[in-house]
Amino acid sequence: MSAALSMIVPSLRLLLLPLRAPLLLVLVGVAVYIGTSWRLTEPEARGLLGLLGWVWSLDALHTLVVVVVCCMPVRLLRAITGLMATSQVVTLVLTLLIATLTALYLLRLEVLSRVLILGSAVLLARVDLARVRVVPSPLALSFGFGLLVLVSGGAGRWLVSRG
Repeated sequence: MSAALSMIVPSLRLLLLPLRAPLLLVLVGVAVYIGTSWRLTEPEARGLLGLLGWVWSLDALHTLVVVVVCCMPVRLLRAITGLMATSQVVTLVLTLLIATLTALYLLRLEVLSRVLILGSAVLLARVDLARVRVVPSPLALSFGFGLLVLVSGGAGRWLVSRG
């Protein structure tokens, strides 16, 4: 009896998490909206091949990169800071290169607004989870948010394809 109860309580807490941290629902809504504008590069297929088509699309990979960058900023910044600590010239050149290439890439693909909106929603959801004292490891958080965003974006893509 206690073993079954010990499995039910964490599951119930997980199911009630959107009520305790409502910005998770905002993240789902934003991901569904962004999923409605995902483009597939190849003709849509049915079944498992269709599912893999949108998971590996460029738009889905962009959203995963945004989620990982927003969920693991300390680890990423520590790696970049170690590289930049060699000299100020390397710091300046690397910063300018990253900022310029990223901005040009995002502007060329016309996804800058979607990236900013999704990044803001992910960061707000992280703050809301911290408010209710649910702080998983960065790797678990990026995996969970990535899965949530991909499933929600897939739901948005599915809604568009039906209508």
